[in-house]
Amino acid sequence: MAAESTEDLGNNAELTNPSVTELYEPEVADLPKPDVEESAQSGADGGDTGAPKASHTAEGEEEEDEGEMPVDFERLWKLTSDNPQDFNSWTDLLQYCEQECHMRACRQALNAFLLRYPLCYGYWKKFVDLERRAGHIDKAEEVCERGLKAIPLSVDLWIHYINLLLGTLNMNLPESTQRIRSVFEEAFAAAGWDFHSDRLWDLYAEWEKEQGNLKFTTDVYDRVLRVPSQLYNTHYEKLKTHLTSHPPLDVLSPEEYSKVRNEYKQSQIQAKKERSDICAEEEERPPGEEEPADNGKDSEEAVQKMQELLLVNREEVYQQNEAEVRKRWNFEDAIKRPYFHVKPLDRAQLKAWQSYLDWEISEAETAAMDAEGAALEGYEGSKQECVAGHKRVLILFERCLIACALYEEFWNKYVHYLAPHGLEEVRNVYRRACEIHLPYKHSIHLQWASFEEKHGIISEAQRILESLEMTVPGLAAVRLRRVGLERRAGRLDVAEALLKETVEQSKDNPPLHAFYSIKLARFLHKLCKNPARARTVLQEAIELSPDNGRLYQNLLELEMSGDLQTNGGGILQCVTKALAAPLSPKTKILFSQRGLQFAEEFGSTVQSVLSMYEEHQKLLKEHDAKRQAENGDNDDPEKMSKMDDASALTAPQTAPPTMPHVPMTTPPPSMMGGDMSGSYGSYGSWYQQQQYGGYGSYQNPWNQYNQYYPTS
Repeated sequence: MAAESTEDLGNNAELTNPSVTELYEPEVADLPKPDVEESAQSGADGGDTGAPKASHTAEGEEEEDEGEMPVDFERLWKLTSDNPQDFNSWTDLLQYCEQECHMRACRQALNAFLLRYPLCYGYWKKFVDLERRAGHIDKAEEVCERGLKAIPLSVDLWIHYINLLLGTLNMNLPESTQRIRSVFEEAFAAAGWDFHSDRLWDLYAEWEKEQGNLKFTTDVYDRVLRVPSQLYNTHYEKLKTHLTSHPPLDVLSPEEYSKVRNEYKQSQIQAKKERSDICAEEEERPPGEEEPADNGKDSEEAVQKMQELLLVNREEVYQQNEAEVRKRWNFEDAIKRPYFHVKPLDRAQLKAWQSYLDWEISEAETAAMDAEGAALEGYEGSKQECVAGHKRVLILFERCLIACALYEEFWNKYVHYLAPHGLEEVRNVYRRACEIHLPYKHSIHLQWASFEEKHGIISEAQRILESLEMTVPGLAAVRLRRVGLERRAGRLDVAEALLKETVEQSKDNPPLHAFYSIKLARFLHKLCKNPARARTVLQEAIELSPDNGRLYQNLLELEMSGDLQTNGGGILQCVTKALAAPLSPKTKILFSQRGLQFAEEFGSTVQSVLSMYEEHQKLLKEHDAKRQAENGDNDDPEKMSKMDDASALTAPQTAPPTMPHVPMTTPPPSMMGGDMSGSYGSYGSWYQQQQYGGYGSYQNPWNQYNQYYPTS
C-alpha cells in the first residue's frame, strides 16, 4: 500500500511550496539500468526485471565467509540471469536461499532482486528481518533506510522501520526518544497524507501517550484531523476522548491553553452582563484594587466549559476535512490495486487513476485562481490553500506512479503538470522513469533527451541516447536521433560517422541497409554538398539490394537535382537501370513516366523521346495484358473482336483527344528532402492530376507523337 507524502499542515507548521525532489529523491546511482518496479500485496510482491550481471551487496557491507554457495544456487541464479523478466525465477531463487538459511546467498539474491525491484516493500521487510535475526542491527537499519529511499510512500515499511528502532534502542536514553520522534516526523513528511495512512498516525499518537507526552499526543491528533484519510472519523473520536479525559492544562500547549482560558473568561463575563448580575464587590471595588489572585487551578466548571470550547473549535476543522474526504471517497473507492504488480491493470483501473488525477489538478488550478484574487486583497489563507492543492496533486501522482509505474502516459502526464513549476522537478521525474521503471521504453528516453537538449544540456542528452542505445540496441529512431543531435550541435563529422557506422553494421539486413544508405546519401548531398559521395553510397546500396525501388528513386532524384543539361545522360541511365532491375511493373511504369517527361522537357534529341515513348508503351501494354488476364476479360475472343470492330467504326467520328498545354507551376515533391518510407506513389499522385491523367491516359496524350510513325 502506498502512502501520499506531505508536509505538516497543522497549526504549528507553516506550509511551503514543495518540490518533487523533496517528495521523492531516490538514489538512482544505486539502481540498475534494466529494471522495472514495485511491490505487491502483503508479501506477494511483483515486478519486472533486468538481467543480473553481478552479485550485489549492501553499501559498506562486508561479505561473511560461509563457505561455498548452496548446491542449487548457481542453477537458480543462472535462470534469473538468462530470463530476468521471469518473476517466478526470482521468487524460486529467494525462497531457496531462505530455506537454506545461507546468509551470503540470501544477501546476494536479495540485493540483486531489489536493485531490479526497488519498490517491492515486502522483500525489503524480509531483508530487514533477515539481518535482525542474524544480530546485524546496524545492517538491518541500513537496509530499511535503503528501502525507504526507494519507496518513501510505503506506510508498511515506515511502520516496520519504527518497530525495529523501538525494539532495539534503549528507550531510557533521551536521545532514543528524540530519534524515534524524528523518524515519525520523517514518515509523516513522506507518507502522512496517504488516504490509508491511519495506522501510522495511530502508532505515533499511542507512542506519545505511552511516553506520557499528552501535549504531543494532542498535537498529533490535531494534525491528523486535517488529513483526508479513510478513518478520519475514528481519529476525531479519539481526539475528543483525549481532550475530555484530561484537564486542558495537561493536554494543550501553553499558547493554546492561555487562549482558550481567556475565551472562557470572556464568555463568563459576557454571560454575567447579559443577566445583569454583576457582583457588587466587583462594581464597588476601590480604584487600584486588583482582582482576587488566581491559584492556577481551574474549577470543574471551568474545565468542562474549556473542553466544550476546544471541541467547538475542532468541530469546524473536522467538518472541513470531512468535506474533503467526501469529495475523494468515490475516487478512492474505484482504486482496487494501489500497489504495483507485474500483471497489467485493467482499463477501468487506468481510467480511475486518470479521472482522479484530472479532478485533483482541476481543484488545484481553482485554488490557484482563488489565491491570485485573494492576494490582491491581502488575504493569505487562499495562498495556503493553493500550496496545499499543489501538494495534493504531487502526492496523488506519486501514489499513481506506484500502481501505474509501467505506463508511460502517467509519467508524461506528471511531466506535463510539473513543466511550469521547475526544470529540476521535471528532470527528476524523467530520471526515475527512465533509469528505474522504464529502461526499455525508448519513447520516454527520447523525450528526456529532447528536454535536456532544449535547455542546453547537450552532454546529458548525448549520455541519455547513448545509454538507451546500449540498453535497446538496433533501434533506428534512437540512432537517427543521435545523428540529429550531433547535426544540430554543429558536429557534422560525428553525425556522418554515426550514419556510416550504421550502414556498415546493417549489411546483413538489406532493407535496413537501404534505409540507412538513403539517410546517409541525403546527408551527404544536402548538408555536406557532396553529390558524388551520395551517388556512390546509393550505387553501392543498389548492388546489395537491386530490387529496392526506393534506392532507384533517391538516385534519380539526386541526378535530377543537378544541371539537367549536362547530366541528362546520367538521368536516362538511371531510368534505364531501374527499368532493367527486378522491380514491380507499377514501379517500372512510374520510372518510365518520369523518364518520358524528362526526355520531352529536357532531351537533346527526338530519338531519346521516341525511345522512351516506345519503352513506356511497351510497359503499359504488358501491364494491361496482365490486368486483363487477372480479370478474365480475354476469355471470350468473339466478344473482344466485336468490341474492336465497334471501336474501329466509331473512331473516325471523334477527333483524337489531345493534351492541352498546362504550364508547370508545381514541381514534383522532393524525394531527397522528404520521407522515403513510402513507395514512388508521391510521383504517381502528381502525374495523376487532371493535366496528365492516370497511367493509361498516356496512351492518348502521347498519340501526338504518332506523326513520327508511318500510317499503316
